[in-house]
Amino acid sequence: MAGKALQGLRVLELGSLIGAPFCATLMAEFGADVIKVEDPEVGDMSRHLGQAVDGTGLMFASLGRNKRCATLDLRRPEGQDLLLRLVASCDVVVENFRPGTLAAWNLDWARLSAANPRLVLAHVSGFGQTGPYRDRLAFDRIATAFSGQDHVTGFPDQPPTRPGGAVADYVTALFCTIGVMFALHHRDHVSGRGQEVDLALYEGIFRIGGAVEAYDLLGTVPMRAGNANPSIAPAETFATRDGCWVAINGGTDNVWRRLLKLMGRADLAADARFSTARERARHHAEVNTIVGAWIAGQDAGPLLDALERESVPATRVNTVADAVADPHVRARGNVVQAVLESGRAFLTTGVVPKLSESPGAIDFVAPPLGAHNAEVWCGLVGLSTSELEGLRIAGVV
Repeated sequence: MAGKALQGLRVLELGSLIGAPFCATLMAEFGADVIKVEDPEVGDMSRHLGQAVDGTGLMFASLGRNKRCATLDLRRPEGQDLLLRLVASCDVVVENFRPGTLAAWNLDWARLSAANPRLVLAHVSGFGQTGPYRDRLAFDRIATAFSGQDHVTGFPDQPPTRPGGAVADYVTALFCTIGVMFALHHRDHVSGRGQEVDLALYEGIFRIGGAVEAYDLLGTVPMRAGNANPSIAPAETFATRDGCWVAINGGTDNVWRRLLKLMGRADLAADARFSTARERARHHAEVNTIVGAWIAGQDAGPLLDALERESVPATRVNTVADAVADPHVRARGNVVQAVLESGRAFLTTGVVPKLSESPGAIDFVAPPLGAHNAEVWCGLVGLSTSELEGLRIAGVV
């Protein structure tokens, strides 16, 4: 089997929390040498937010996978000079400071690219590097609201609701990873030079929202519809007789006919309101009421078995406990065991996607702050042990 897909790529991560760090995490899982540079005093905020076990923040246990962690004060000229020396050996820098921060530290694109013309510099910020809102601060909650996602999430008679999880952060990180890969391909096969990648925190989720075309051509403004999908029916979450919740998507004509057969309602196939996918979407409330009434008389286990036999897409609505225990999740390696710095074993999410010849892996998680200072500043940059100690005493590293 070949080595990891990004073996030989060196990535320098400057930033905190999710937007840029998760992009670097994905590359680290597939073999990139990711060097995470953190403030010497506080480090990445993901070390300090949320729950912690044995002194390790569980958010950082996920975001810190496979990364060499070094400290450096980028506000000081000595720190800036050291970073430039490190940049000379890197392929990629990813950062998620507010626009203008790198320039204020004398580390703008002009200076970084002068140190390494082949460098790819990826920016993740609240509203991007350009535009009238470029200086505004944003987090995931602001990005989902600004993108329009909150407006369509929730029930019609309730306030706009944020999506579960840090959706904008992680979607933006995925787009950032794609952008870096595009830029590296262009460098290696077209121009020979690096370039900048610019992502605003709201842009990924806005891109996949799918509402702009219908708004422009038809004046349609999507509204909150609860669990129903106004474009597909039946596509809902239904309660079973034994108190479980199941999700069903029977939106295509073939699946709809198979569901009607199982329900014993073949007569509905001839009803003009339900004859095509588009008509069922127009009458989605009626469709979901009919299907929901049938499901309310079924127990979840036998129901899901029957739906599977008839090839009707359906699932139980899982909690995290359900998902972790599920044999399919385990078989796919979606949950794997890792070890904290303390030696305690724990479960974490596995690596995706799966590559047949050069798969990713979790080699280690959550290094302590500055754990790899000697490897980075002495091994890569060339400082002596005494020079590194002097910088540590001075608070530069």
